[in-house]
Amino acid sequence: MRLPLWGVVLSVCSVAIFSAEAGEIYSGSREILKTESTVLGEKLSYPGGGPAEIRSLIIVIAPGEETKWHKHPVPLYAYVLSGTLTVDYGDKGKRTYQSGEAFMEAMDQWHRGQNDGKEPVQLVTVFLGGENRPISVPREESRP
Repeated sequence: MRLPLWGVVLSVCSVAIFSAEAGEIYSGSREILKTESTVLGEKLSYPGGGPAEIRSLIIVIAPGEETKWHKHPVPLYAYVLSGTLTVDYGDKGKRTYQSGEAFMEAMDQWHRGQNDGKEPVQLVTVFLGGENRPISVPREESRP
């Protein structure tokens, strides 16, 4: 059986990213892009001004694993490569995302993702942030 290229990359290169400065809280993640400029060196900026920083991660959530409660202060696009992800938004309910689905994640809303399935959840994520801005903020454990 031949494994797709992204599967090989995930299997061989998947590393934990945990940085209090950046605010990542995913245990099986790998950064695939972090840039403030285009391939031709042009500085990224948002319409109306403001410096932009685009970050893309492959996030892997193992069977039975869940993320910590967190929120995103920047827009986040996600595409589910494999598995089924359930996201708990607290009093706003739960949503389930299947392989092949894409979504824009909630902003400034506490949530956590969980994998209740038997195969890893693999997500391609693109954070549309700004220079020196965290992409994810963990919730303090004492908060409800």
